[in-house]
Amino acid sequence: MSDFTRRHEVSVILDGFPARALGRVFSSDRSWGRSSAVAPPEAGQRITAEVIDIDLDACRARLAMTATENPELWAFLKGRRRGETLTGTIASIEQFGVFVALDEGPDHPVFPGVGFISYAELSWAHFDTATDVVQVGRHVACEFLQFDTWNGEARLSLKAMQPDPLMAFAEATAVGQGLRGRVTRLVPFGIFVEVGHGIEGLVHQREAPDGAPPHSPDGPVQVGDEVNVVVSDIDQPRRRVALSWPRAASGRP
Repeated sequence: MSDFTRRHEVSVILDGFPARALGRVFSSDRSWGRSSAVAPPEAGQRITAEVIDIDLDACRARLAMTATENPELWAFLKGRRRGETLTGTIASIEQFGVFVALDEGPDHPVFPGVGFISYAELSWAHFDTATDVVQVGRHVACEFLQFDTWNGEARLSLKAMQPDPLMAFAEATAVGQGLRGRVTRLVPFGIFVEVGHGIEGLVHQREAPDGAPPHSPDGPVQVGDEVNVVVSDIDQPRRRVALSWPRAASGRP
């Protein structure tokens, strides 16, 4: 256990087990308010909490005071099952993700909504900003991923409600197959090309011809160009499509 964890942990003697402190409450499990006004429990203070994890090696139980601080919300989130569909309205779009006010269940004591969608779970396709995918006030149906006990949130996936385009792409496309696509991004390590709806592949820098790097204004292509590419590899577990230039073009699109 790190020194940071030790400094932000409260040890608890459980009723019926007075020999030593078998319970512990981390700062993240004290309150979803995350405010300086939420003081840690004092020595000798009685608390109520729910066991959320047991460390068999250390013979200690991790306790959550958040379960009794917001029992209705805790019970609602604990009752959700991975894969079930939850509906709600986009309540706020932040730099770190999107909050959803769920149609069912209690409100969150701090955040705009109990549901939360990370940027990675918004869409299968590449997008520049969240507003390219959703807007505040839009009603959405999402798949429940997990109960985030740290924030008291229902982690959701919007993209899970749509078929994964990479699966269809992998079934219909063979390594070595030539495709035509649109350049979407130029980065120091290569060129991204959209070769299907929601499918971007990378032509790595090592595939580039001699001269200016791909992201240079003098590079071989520019964003928006239509180019011919060849599929070099489809890595479904890592969700990566590798592309190369057709050999007949001498390494150029």
